[in-house]
Parts: sequence; structure tokens; C-alpha cells
Amino acid sequence: MPSALDVAAYILEQHGPMTAMKLQKLVYYSQAWSIVWDDNELFSEEIQAWKNGPVVRELWDVHKGRFRVSEIAGGNSDTLDEDQCDTVNTVLKFYGDHSAQWLSDLTHLEDPWKNAWAEGANSVITKEALVEYYS
Repeated sequence: MPSALDVAAYILEQHGPMTAMKLQKLVYYSQAWSIVWDDNELFSEEIQAWKNGPVVRELWDVHKGRFRVSEIAGGNSDTLDEDQCDTVNTVLKFYGDHSAQWLSDLTHLEDPWKNAWAEGANSVITKEALVEYYS
């Protein structure tokens, strides 16, 4: 199974450099839609509800301190199979041209982030919450 770092590396290869916040949101939506469309998680790392929306801490640890990200140390896009790439590509087609702030605002309107945030900062957004909401 790919890691969140692998998914982030793939997103950057397909879409080019972007802000760290935008990358986090695209990784989040890739996971959400993979769970719904493919009935399988894309990566095993947890997603947490942070102030500016969903965040994968392991990914944040790699890009922290950088506003713009062009590569992910330790990420290997070759670990994604064809179906996983198709899912991420579909997510990029729909969400990829939106700004980081637009994506953050969108996550704030949706139940998975809202409910986890209501439990407290850095609460886990469960895979069950993603299935329930995005299905």
C-alpha cells in the first residue's frame, strides 16, 4: 500500500509545485474518494482535523516550514497502481485548479472535518466518517 508521502509525490508530479496546504487537501480528497470509489484506502496514515482543515501529520513533518512544495522526500509515486493513479487523477481534475483557501473552506463545510474538529484540535477524521459523508 502506498503511503501518504507516495500519494503526495504523485500529486506533485502530475500537478506541479503547490502550497503545502493545497497539497494536504488534495491528499485528503484522494483518500476520501479512494475509500468511496475503490472501496479501499489509498494510504494507512491517519488524517487529523487541524485549524486549516484536514492534515496528514507524517506529510506535514516532511514539508513543515515550507509554504510551497515541489517534492516530497521519501515519497515514491511508483508505489501507486493504475487504479490508484486513476482515482488521484480524477480528484486532481475536480479539485486541482482550486486555491488552497478554497479547498480549506470546503473541508470546513463538510461533516468529516467539522465533527472531528468539534471533538478537539488534531482529532482523527475516521475512515468511517469519510465513507458516511462522501457516499
